[in-house]
Amino acid sequence: MDHSKHIRLREDELTEAVLTGAPIYGPGDETVGSIAHTHGSGADAKVVIDVGGFLGIGSKPVMVPARELDLMRAEDGTVHGLTRWTTEDLKALPRHEH
Repeated sequence: MDHSKHIRLREDELTEAVLTGAPIYGPGDETVGSIAHTHGSGADAKVVIDVGGFLGIGSKPVMVPARELDLMRAEDGTVHGLTRWTTEDLKALPRHEH
């Protein structure tokens, strides 16, 4: 996927309503997880990413600062994020307990 034409999200768009369900792509443009929910909004937002598993089953929730992701909107309006972390990197993070 060519992300160069995608528009980066503004701080005021870093909300639960906008980010929930957004896929997260790793360094090889592979899907590494999706955003399950957020804590806070704006510059201080943290996101919980469900990593691994299939359709949410067997996935591991991990929490990262939203600022550590490159969150953007594609031409069709869908939101997604890019990260430098691989699936293995994310799985090595502590499990987020709700």
